[in-house]
Amino acid sequence: MANGEALNHELSTLFNEMWDMDVNRLMPGKDYTIDLQGKASAAQQGDGAARRLFHNVNEERLKSIKTFATFISLLDNYETSTGVAEVVTPEETAENNRFLDAILATKVMKLAHEYLLKKNLAKPNLADFKHQLYDIWFQLYTRKGEDSPDSCGFEHVFVGETRRGKQILGLHNWVQFYLQEKRNQIDYKGYVTRKNKTRPDKDDQVLSIQFSWKGSVKPIGSTFIGVSPEFEFALYTIIFLLSEGKVTRETVKIEEYKLQIVVCRHGLHIGTAYPVLLNTSSED
Repeated sequence: MANGEALNHELSTLFNEMWDMDVNRLMPGKDYTIDLQGKASAAQQGDGAARRLFHNVNEERLKSIKTFATFISLLDNYETSTGVAEVVTPEETAENNRFLDAILATKVMKLAHEYLLKKNLAKPNLADFKHQLYDIWFQLYTRKGEDSPDSCGFEHVFVGETRRGKQILGLHNWVQFYLQEKRNQIDYKGYVTRKNKTRPDKDDQVLSIQFSWKGSVKPIGSTFIGVSPEFEFALYTIIFLLSEGKVTRETVKIEEYKLQIVVCRHGLHIGTAYPVLLNTSSED
């Protein structure tokens, strides 16, 4: 297990460069507004938030950005219960490819590719790199205790899964959270605070939150807010490829946020990946 307690300066510099060139990132107060409300209860009793987390999101802007539009088209392609075999149709494969084509055209992913080339962790040919990304994120595999391929990195991290109706796995993406909340599928229960900070701000772009989804509570879930899909893809792919460990934790500072980026490996694929705001508890 790689535990990056010390700040990784090289990755911090790289990720800040990506943050600055993430032109598709939505801006708080301009493109969306969040309503933090109360602090979540550690005992998971009660609800610290009567209203939704997302007060509003500029969906026109969201859908006008190719990487977001192609990303959203993937969110309904999965059976969220583990243990239920996934069936990938030709149309869904085409949607996966359209999404990868869209993110590979961005400056953020081009910088990620350049960095990985320098480390001899990616091939120079863009088609080869795309194939590598497809395998890491979209190749189906079997989660523990199940018989047939029922999961993939993309589904776990960006869509979310449930285990036997009792546990929420993954779901670390703000767009999926917003869309599920809009459909009354998610109930936001409040924020989880960082040490030395009484409460988050409405313009924070990394949050730790508590919520329920499909009948289960996620006591603490961390997510970037507003960032583009390519930014998260780049971040998690780089950390995944830099380490062969089962679990890798890299401490980085992106903007004002001191984070531990956690990436878990499932063989040659991503098992899970998420940011942890430092001084908040662990999660899954």
